[in-house]
Amino acid sequence: MPEHPGKPTRSATVERKTNETDISATVNLDGTGSSSVESGVGFLDHMLTSFSRHSGMDITLQCKGDLNVDDHHTVEDIAIVLGGAITEALGQKLGIQRYGWAMIPMDEALARCAIDLGGRSCSVFRAEFSRPVIEGLSTEMVEHFFTSLAGSMNANIHIAILEGRNTHHKIEAIFKAFAYAMKDAIRIEGNAVPSTKGVF
Repeated sequence: MPEHPGKPTRSATVERKTNETDISATVNLDGTGSSSVESGVGFLDHMLTSFSRHSGMDITLQCKGDLNVDDHHTVEDIAIVLGGAITEALGQKLGIQRYGWAMIPMDEALARCAIDLGGRSCSVFRAEFSRPVIEGLSTEMVEHFFTSLAGSMNANIHIAILEGRNTHHKIEAIFKAFAYAMKDAIRIEGNAVPSTKGVF
């Protein structure tokens, strides 16, 4: 059931095909956290599935990318398409809370994420990882994923690891913190544009 009975379901599908990737993503912002993600990058699948579960968004995503080259194009283009689908599903953003933040522990790791969906793109990422790759995902691409996502969503995304040693734990804490921050930011609180300008 939609989170807000009587209101249209906020959903969208975006497709993007280039010489490097072929991607389709469908999101339902008022879902139940169900997902089907096939990116070709095992750890990214795990992270996006976790993001779906904890944000409450339903996500269906398929990607065929040039992983024979490396994971850069796949990760970057998934962020672009996913961000585009979320933005389209938000529509005019009437009544959304706009801001969201979360601080999430994962064993010894602690991640913080703050978001503003106010229409300006900015990404600030503070995290270091000791392992270069986890199950096909280059850890340097985690920052690039969120930078690309901020651009495609016209959003401020601030992420920081406050504590942690284990690379898996730190990245998973980041995606969960992002999920809970997004869950707050997209929540319907009224019926107006949440900006003193009156528009985004």
